[in-house]
Amino acid sequence: MPRFHFKPTALSLLTLSLAACSTLQAPNTATPDLPTVAQNDLDSTADQQARALLAQMTLDEKIQLVHGAGIGSSPLGGGGFIKGIPRLGIPDLNMADSAAGVNAGIQGAVAYPAPIAVASSWDPNLTFELGTQIGKELRVRGFAVGLGSGANMARDPRYGRNWEYLGEDPFLAGTFLTQRTLAVQAQYVISNPKHLVGNEQETNRFYSNSVIDERTLREIYLLPFEMTVKTAQPGTIMCAYNLVNGSKACESKTLLTDILKTEWGFKGVVMSDWIFALTDTVRGANAGLDEEQPGSQDDYQSVYGLPPSNFNQKLKAAVLNGSVPMSRLDDMVFRKLRTLYRYGIMQNPPTVSGSIDRATGEALAQKAASQSMVLLKNAVPTGSSSSVLPISKTIQKIVVIGGHADVGVMNGGGSAAVIPQDGNPVPCLTPGAAFDPGGVFSKCAPYYKSSPLQAIKAKVPGATVTYYSGEDSAAAANAAATADLAIVFATQFTSENMDLTDLNLPNNTTDPANQAYDQNNLIAAVSAKQKRTVVVLENGGPVKMPWISSVPGILEAWYPGVRGGQAIADVLFGDVNPSGKLPVTFPKTEADLPQKAISSASDVPYTEGLKMGYRWYDSQNITPLFPFGHGLSYTTFSTSSLITTKEANGDVTVRFTLKNTGVRAGAEVAQVYAALPASAGEPFKRLVGWQKVNLQPGQATQVTVTVKKERLNIWDASNHRWVTPAGTYTFFVGNSSRDPGMVSAARSY
Repeated sequence: MPRFHFKPTALSLLTLSLAACSTLQAPNTATPDLPTVAQNDLDSTADQQARALLAQMTLDEKIQLVHGAGIGSSPLGGGGFIKGIPRLGIPDLNMADSAAGVNAGIQGAVAYPAPIAVASSWDPNLTFELGTQIGKELRVRGFAVGLGSGANMARDPRYGRNWEYLGEDPFLAGTFLTQRTLAVQAQYVISNPKHLVGNEQETNRFYSNSVIDERTLREIYLLPFEMTVKTAQPGTIMCAYNLVNGSKACESKTLLTDILKTEWGFKGVVMSDWIFALTDTVRGANAGLDEEQPGSQDDYQSVYGLPPSNFNQKLKAAVLNGSVPMSRLDDMVFRKLRTLYRYGIMQNPPTVSGSIDRATGEALAQKAASQSMVLLKNAVPTGSSSSVLPISKTIQKIVVIGGHADVGVMNGGGSAAVIPQDGNPVPCLTPGAAFDPGGVFSKCAPYYKSSPLQAIKAKVPGATVTYYSGEDSAAAANAAATADLAIVFATQFTSENMDLTDLNLPNNTTDPANQAYDQNNLIAAVSAKQKRTVVVLENGGPVKMPWISSVPGILEAWYPGVRGGQAIADVLFGDVNPSGKLPVTFPKTEADLPQKAISSASDVPYTEGLKMGYRWYDSQNITPLFPFGHGLSYTTFSTSSLITTKEANGDVTVRFTLKNTGVRAGAEVAQVYAALPASAGEPFKRLVGWQKVNLQPGQATQVTVTVKKERLNIWDASNHRWVTPAGTYTFFVGNSSRDPGMVSAARSY
């Protein structure tokens, strides 16, 4: 592709690329706060190379690099494309959505578990592994940029894109986003965290105005991006569709220049979200937007009836008439070039160079799914002497019901959904409504051919395992009554471009495209006749459970990916001991939420402020259905002997003893929360650290978690800076945010 090759230094560019990878930080489970990566020499070299190449570019060439070539222009089927400049050695840049795998319709792409599932693992090593594999898949198929992952907060459990993100806690989300970014970029692929910022609902997403006070914006919604920028140095950041405090996010100088670039030191490219994110050429460019996607070849021509683009002819005219300074355009292009050099794209452009390693990818997908599942409930059924799970392999008769468990597992929809490689085994029930009014996103759920039914049969080849679709609830309940165990699969389709109206499991009225019956009625009918009933959830966020008192076993499987059926069976039968913890709170009812419905107004005030997620339930003294951090195991754990020490640098070292008090090996996520001094004005705990620990039966170990000083900071809105309040901090260690058995210790600061 490149014809003219710029040679800036005597240093081998290949060596430079390899050095860039070797200096990236490995994942750190014990201390999720990672040290800042020291890469000044690499940054300096990339800056020099970019400046030298920029000096050789014409105005038209500069304009070409700051906008996409239009919808559908990627020759590889990706979501975005910028044509390279051969005479300067600048390669084509193909971009693909990749939040849960490479979504570009390419052969062999592996569908990994949903990001919300991965966050449920509470294991940064796992997200690093997944980021590494996704980076490899992007690279081998010729993509230079992986769009995703995201860190918008699960402010509302009805948000349609919660499945794509990392839960309701900014520290947890920031830790996972950081590791994902480091891993992808170590594979010579540019990462693209999104969407900056306040993008917490799909309703009116193109023009809603998120009204967020400064302290809440900093402590909750910006924090994951700040952590990622300062530690992982992403090559790009995607700004959001919505407005923030009256300004379009992609046209906000406060967000893009003052905070992101100046305060945080972001050196990469600010990329717009697709189509509707940029409305004013001059305002966007001068605010700090560096790249428009998907762009077009003609700013004055509408394509597919969509609004025309802004960063081609319009930007050139603005530069020529002085409304956008040439220095601003040069900065846009410089950022693009230095990013391409910094992450090895210039030196070693990605090409379609082989096939995806599906065997490795699918094995990792199964591992990730099984480690991400959350055992929500595991009670002793009436008339029984043991918990309903794990299932004994001596069982004789099992009835599996619903959720298309005979053919596969559900996934979420939208740009993050990996297209099923071998076709969707579940036909849409309303084909005429397969697409939304804009004709972009399907309302029909994708399924992967990983049958839980077949995986369950494989675990117990000597048992009788039968399947009922669930459409006839009476027949399913009668069959369950004569079995030793009933397993009901319940599904909830969520997607980009739509929010849920409530948290009920969908039925044939609320989701006619995907549901042929009332799932709640089915579960109630089955559990009324079979006391040993287990419900397995395949969903993108919290659901209500009116049947919970009659169901002894509930497994949260989320959208488990291409090997989800096998992973579900592994957990149900105890071949994998569940260790997932909820990254979101499950409310009992919508009445318990700070906002009773998704806002349809143009202004969306974040009136709950800092009281978002588990902080809301704590501050309002509301008992949720399942708290943030909750997750059971087939063994038990105890925590004792908590000691805290303030270090000279302001960090706090938290030490305690964790013991496996049960009879099975298992992993526990020991969670550290802090209650700040009263002067902080935050009368609730916040997550400040954790460690996931594997222990054998009876084994005890001392666990050390370093709580970084930054995790104890609050934002001083009067002086616009982070401060650490003086006073007494109380540190808590437990297995959820509401663990009644938490141990605690106070420490003056």
